[in-house]
Amino acid sequence: MTYAHSAQSVVEVAVNAEALFDLLDDQARLGAHMERPSVMMMGGRMTYAFDEAQGRAVGSVIKRGGNILWLRLSVEEVVVERVRPLRKIWETRGNPHLLVIGDYRMGFDISPAGSRQSLRVFIAYDHPSSLGGRILATLFGPMYARWCVKRMTDDALRLFGDVSAGFKSTAPGSEGNGKGLECS
Repeated sequence: MTYAHSAQSVVEVAVNAEALFDLLDDQARLGAHMERPSVMMMGGRMTYAFDEAQGRAVGSVIKRGGNILWLRLSVEEVVVERVRPLRKIWETRGNPHLLVIGDYRMGFDISPAGSRQSLRVFIAYDHPSSLGGRILATLFGPMYARWCVKRMTDDALRLFGDVSAGFKSTAPGSEGNGKGLECS
């Protein structure tokens, strides 16, 4: 599937690939920033429900739900690729009920960078299908996508040490094509 918008955050982390992958493979920990009220969540929060694989196997299902500004939000994700310790990708399934992004594909890549690991967290997404959602997405979608991927790389840096970091928002058609590659 091709997505119209994308964002990514890239950092170098002083840890072995297996430890970094295990941290990021824990979907509950990876999305913990969504469970706490924040300005980006407009005071709302999301909760998680997992199948028996806990998001740690291809085909595993992750459900999230919550409220933001009195609106009920929900999304179902499925893990579509998992290659320990290098890469994991999950994407929406069904019709997500979100405010500023619609369908998305999200994940991370880990690659050697000398004695460190390069971590790239990415999201490729479309706007929601409703008129209101498209308006909100135009205004807030890129900011939300950047926040989401950066929170995940920041969490890795907090645990394993800040080496170097960079953020990149990619133009439509570059990283958002689903080939080179997700806010949980």
